[in-house]
Amino acid sequence: MLRGALKRCVSGIHFEKGEFVLPVKKDDSFAAVQKQLERIVNMLNLEPAVYQILKEPRRVVVVSFQVEMDDGSVKTFTGYRSQHNNVLGPYKGGIRFHPDVYFEEVKALSVWMTMKCAVVGSPFGGGKGGVTVDPRKLSKRELEKLSRAYIRAIANNIGSEKDIPAPDVYTNAQIMAWMADEYSKVKGYNDLGVVTGKPLSMGGSVGRNEATASGVMITIREAAATLGIKLPEAKVAVQGYGNAGSILATLIAAHGSSIVAVADSSGAAYNPAGMDPKELLLYKKETGSVVGFPGSQKLTTDEFFAVDCDIMVPAALENQINAERAATIKAKIVAEAANGPTTPEGDAVLTERGILMIPDILCNAGGVTVSYFEWVQNNYSYYWTAEEVAERLENTMVCSFKEVYDLYTDQCKCQTEPLSMRDGAYMLAVTRLAEAMRIRGWLGHS
Repeated sequence: MLRGALKRCVSGIHFEKGEFVLPVKKDDSFAAVQKQLERIVNMLNLEPAVYQILKEPRRVVVVSFQVEMDDGSVKTFTGYRSQHNNVLGPYKGGIRFHPDVYFEEVKALSVWMTMKCAVVGSPFGGGKGGVTVDPRKLSKRELEKLSRAYIRAIANNIGSEKDIPAPDVYTNAQIMAWMADEYSKVKGYNDLGVVTGKPLSMGGSVGRNEATASGVMITIREAAATLGIKLPEAKVAVQGYGNAGSILATLIAAHGSSIVAVADSSGAAYNPAGMDPKELLLYKKETGSVVGFPGSQKLTTDEFFAVDCDIMVPAALENQINAERAATIKAKIVAEAANGPTTPEGDAVLTERGILMIPDILCNAGGVTVSYFEWVQNNYSYYWTAEEVAERLENTMVCSFKEVYDLYTDQCKCQTEPLSMRDGAYMLAVTRLAEAMRIRGWLGHS
C-alpha cells in the first residue's frame, strides 16, 4: 500500500530494487558542480569534511499537488525545493516554473546559490525550487492557483528565518505576492519576509526588478576597465531577452555600447550596426521573439555565439556554452547573467583561450544582494530609497569583483594548472563556508 500511495503522490516516481527512485533527467550540472567543489577543496588543502558537507543538499523536498483548471479538470503537478547549506544563514533562492524543472537541476542550482551568497557576503545559504510546468499554457487564474498550491505544499519547509524563496525563470513579483499571501494564510499571520521580489505595495524593495541586470552591468564595467575595454566602443551580444537580458541590454547601451546580437529560444537577431534594446523588447512583446526584428539578420544559436563582439552575455538557461561554442566565441569578456550557462568543457576552452569569464556566482549576484536588502527592510519595516539601494548594491558588487579578481590573479601565480575567474570565485566562497563550518563545529575536532 505504501508503494502505491507514494507512486500516486509524486508523479514519475517508481520502485526499483527495493528503493523508491525519482525521475532524473540526463544532465551533468550537479555532477559538474560536485567535481568543481572537490577540486577547490583539494586545491585549498581544506579538511575532507568540507567537501563531504557541501557535496549534497541537506534536504530536498519533493511535493505533489493538484490544481483545478479552468475547464473543471484537475491536474497533478510536481514541485521541488532543494536546501543546500545554511551555515551562513537561512536558505535563499528562486522558484522557477518551467517544463524542464527536475530533481537534479534544483540540487545544482541550490549549490550555486550557496556559493553566490558566500561570494557577496550575504548572510544566507543556498536554496532553489521549482515546478515542472509550462506557465505560458496557463491562464492567470490557473497560474495563481498553481502558485498558491505549491506554496501550501512546502509551507512547513520555508519561512523568513528558515528558507526565503524569490522569483526565477517564468516567475515574477505577482507570483511572489500570491505566495506570500498564501503562506500568511497558512500560518495565520502576515510574514511578508517569507519571499523576496515582491511588489512595492507588498513590502518589495525599490531596485529589485533590475537588481540582477544592474549587478551584471557593474561587473562588466569593472572587467572592461581591468582589460582596458572602452564601453562606448564595445559591441555586445545577449542571449536571453527576458527580465535580466533586456534590462542589461538597456543599461549597457546607456554606457554607449552597441547591441549587435540578441538571441532567444527561437533564434537570434543580428545587426552589426547595432539595435535599439527598447525597440527590440517591444518587438518581442508583440511577436513573441526577437527573430525578424527590422533591419536584423536571423542567426541560429550556434551562429549567435560566433558573432563579432567584445562582450558576450549568456542570460538564458544552463549549459549553453559547450566546448564547440566556446571555441567560436570572439568576445574578450563572457558575463554569466544566467545560472550555469557554461559547461565544464566550455569553461576549459574559454580559460585556454584567455577569455575573461565573469562567473555566474559573482556576475548575477545582484539579484540575491537586493533580495537580502528587501528581507532586511521587511524585518525592520523600514524602507530605503532607490539611491540607498543602488549605493549599497554598487559597493557590494565592486568589492566582490575585486576580491574574486585579486584571488584569481594571486592563485594564477602559484598554481601549476590554468585557472579561471570561476576558480577564484569558488575559492572565496568555499573559504568563507569552511571557516563558518569550522567555527560552528561542523567539521569535528582535529
